[in-house]
Amino acid sequence: MKKTSLYIDPALDRALTRRAAAEGVSKAEFVRRVLAAAVVERPRPLARGVFEGARDLGAETDRHLAETGFGE
Repeated sequence: MKKTSLYIDPALDRALTRRAAAEGVSKAEFVRRVLAAAVVERPRPLARGVFEGARDLGAETDRHLAETGFGE
């Protein structure tokens, strides 16, 4: 394991200490777990690419609303 030093605010240090104690692990182990979870590659949302049409709907809002009959 590689040693790394960090500078953190005292309030964050206290919060880490409390959370580690609540989890029943050392502060170092808690920080390792949190950092590992933060860098895990997450799968892309399943809904991505579901919609057809222009990517920037905001650029032509009035036209898109008129085409769909919104508000009629």
